[in-house]
Amino acid sequence: MEMDTTDLIARARTGDHNAFRDLVQGHSHELQVHCYRILGSLQDAEDALQETLVSAWRNLGGFGQQSSLRTWLYKIATNRCLSMLRADSRRPRIAPPLPEATLPEPSGAGDAPPWLEPYPDVLLDHLVDQRPGPEARYETTEAISLAFITALQLLPPRQRAALVLRDVLGYHAAEVAQMLDATQESVQSALKRARATVDNHLADSSSTGSSGTGSRRPARQLDTAAEHRLVARLTDALERADLDALIGLLVSDVRLSMPPAMLEYRGIETAQRFFAASTFRPGRTYRVVPTRANGQPAVGLYLADLHARVHRAYALLVITIAGAQITAITGFNTNVMTRFGLPRTLPETD
Repeated sequence: MEMDTTDLIARARTGDHNAFRDLVQGHSHELQVHCYRILGSLQDAEDALQETLVSAWRNLGGFGQQSSLRTWLYKIATNRCLSMLRADSRRPRIAPPLPEATLPEPSGAGDAPPWLEPYPDVLLDHLVDQRPGPEARYETTEAISLAFITALQLLPPRQRAALVLRDVLGYHAAEVAQMLDATQESVQSALKRARATVDNHLADSSSTGSSGTGSRRPARQLDTAAEHRLVARLTDALERADLDALIGLLVSDVRLSMPPAMLEYRGIETAQRFFAASTFRPGRTYRVVPTRANGQPAVGLYLADLHARVHRAYALLVITIAGAQITAITGFNTNVMTRFGLPRTLPETD
């Protein structure tokens, strides 16, 4: 029989670490996703979660149970994230040098901030049973997409927190005000501004393609057979170094970005020049390992090392799709790949 929460709280207050672990373990995964939404970085989210749990342990005696334990933990986590954003010392301000290849001129500065990291879908499996409250404006899958996480990073910290608490988690405005130690009027004002920014960004993100018929929300789709076929075609194009086949998978207004470099390549002709100058340079061959990130298909890309008879990790590509075409490719460096269970090297195949 599951231990009653009241009994666990009482035991934890006496210094019982096992009781505290049992008390919070059911909330840890969703709290980490919450911190990731606000911070945009999985590494930062992990740090924020640990600091949240330490603070909860130290302050459990002050938990008066006027709210649920879950709400109390969310308040701690939110304010921990806001404190981290105020400190801001860990955030890179200067993009690193571009790869060794001579790349074409970018279309402009990208929206993705230098600290943006992908979130492995395997960590989202624990959220299957989590349902947003009745006040939520965004579905769970939409609220973890790269486009949504990027849009959140455009907001000032308190607007970001208010929107996630109200429109993603579904807390009432009065509850959000209490969690942020703010007035309900200031929360409503912050929400109005935040919604305008996020909705405009999502509309712009969803307007790619030859039809030009973007909507306020990006199209979301499940892990369907059509998606598998598209990823298989992408894999084949990359492994055969078939630039024409790859370009044939892209919408006309496709976007390419590669955090931490704050650059964007937009449009199919620019994408063709980009891939020709970098990915498909002469003598390069690849292997591809499918995975998933942020509720989207992704692939680990491995470059052949002709001197060592192995393929070495080269990049993680997160794919945004609509229908049977790719609308965006976001490339991340090899630092994130181990979080997806992807090895540093792959042996050469016969």
